[in-house]
Amino acid sequence: MQVLPFAVSLAAAVVIAPALLRRLEEGGHVRENFRGARIPCPLGVLVGAAAFVALIPLALWAAYVDEADVPVAAAFLVAGVAFLGLLDDALSGASRGWRGHGAATLRGDFSTGALKAAGTLGLALWFAHGQADGGDVLLMALVVTLATNVFNLLDLRPGRAVKAFVLLAAGLVIGEGSLDLLGDLGLWVAPILVAGAYDLRERAMLGDSGSNVVGAVAGAWLALALDTAGLAVAAALLILVTAYGEFRSINALVERAPGLRHLDSLGRVHRA
Repeated sequence: MQVLPFAVSLAAAVVIAPALLRRLEEGGHVRENFRGARIPCPLGVLVGAAAFVALIPLALWAAYVDEADVPVAAAFLVAGVAFLGLLDDALSGASRGWRGHGAATLRGDFSTGALKAAGTLGLALWFAHGQADGGDVLLMALVVTLATNVFNLLDLRPGRAVKAFVLLAAGLVIGEGSLDLLGDLGLWVAPILVAGAYDLRERAMLGDSGSNVVGAVAGAWLALALDTAGLAVAAALLILVTAYGEFRSINALVERAPGLRHLDSLGRVHRA
């Protein structure tokens, strides 16, 4: 029954999404995308909303049927990152990137990006402390923090962040030869997929609250799946991607590479 959190959260996301989109649009919560279309944002709140609603039947199932059937891994981490991302969506200023947010903080400005980075690191350390000990705690926390930021860097085109998440998840499932961690993280994975479908079709934008949650779940999955050597390799790769995104353009790289460009545009619906 490890599929239970995934299935219940998926159903909750499918039911909530249309009403949430209407409320965002009616409330003026729209943002201009790269084509100039103004669409509802942030759809990332769907992930937390669906997961929290799904906890009602899951908690009852755990209380009266079988607690072991409803694992809820990384709940505190993902909920905290979602909150920090929502703050960034609501209160972000002109600063962009770690350098920009760092400079703003040094000037004495309030930077939601700097707050998000510090808060994510704290949440990642708390999560890692509950999963490992010794040097692995720092490696796990580094992977989670960097993954959260990298998926935010990827979210410059519709569906890109969730596509990257799906590819990473497929690789981890194949590498492990098991669906156990998909079951453990299913409470979050299911609404991410639903939000990603709307994002890909340019019906809504994930916003920071969405892309950061996708990154946090990806980071948690990596942290739970990899051994010490794997964590070190993952951290190194994430550092390279982060540095490239700070000093160059990931978007330009994707556009230049024919294979990546095709994968990036696959399934995307052009809306004026």
